[in-house]
Amino acid sequence: MSLADKLARTEALLKDIAAKHGKVALANSFGAEDMVLTHLIATLKLPIGIFSLDTGRLPVETYTLMQQVGERYPAYPIRVYYPDASALEAYVNQNGINAFYNSVELRKSCCHIRKIEPLKRALSGLEGWITGLRRQQSLTRVDLPEAEFDADNGLMKYNPLLDWTEKEVWEYIRANDVPYNSLHDKHVPSIGCAPCTRPIAVGEDIRAGRWWWENPDSKECGLHVKASPLKRPE
Repeated sequence: MSLADKLARTEALLKDIAAKHGKVALANSFGAEDMVLTHLIATLKLPIGIFSLDTGRLPVETYTLMQQVGERYPAYPIRVYYPDASALEAYVNQNGINAFYNSVELRKSCCHIRKIEPLKRALSGLEGWITGLRRQQSLTRVDLPEAEFDADNGLMKYNPLLDWTEKEVWEYIRANDVPYNSLHDKHVPSIGCAPCTRPIAVGEDIRAGRWWWENPDSKECGLHVKASPLKRPE
């Protein structure tokens, strides 16, 4: 399937999502895929909200892009959610500021406080949410469906760029002058919190720079991990 065909399919899916749900939003972490979706939503003038999670430890380049996005797409202000201050204070005071390096358990606890709990607040009251997940991104994402019921959060979840390749994402970004995170120009294809993100070497998997001290099969922050089986819509 060509990029033109995939683009047409993605646009049709976004329009269908907006028509089906009164309250739906894109989760924008300011990666390349999320910027493609942000641009499409704004270009198509769809009634889809946009939110982001500020963990408190994002790279400065991400904050710079966040400001640029607000200026480029003023009709689509991004709602930002933050970690609960008391929970974060307790974690840091008990475990240390960089405890996530010490074990997978501590890293996932940090992700839960900085990402999972704020996400649940962000999704509260919505009927559906949209992500920039692609099957090609990692071993943990190869079996993702385009649409599924997110039983953990009680709403529909959509992945409109599921079958796009990295090359196609960047082809679209360059053709449409979509703003993007400058860390991508420094060999950082997957961007999360600053302490948990590094550049990758030639030939490495695109998510090799995320939590690089862990095994590939555990490399998820929990935002897209299913505690309950997710169901494809009938």
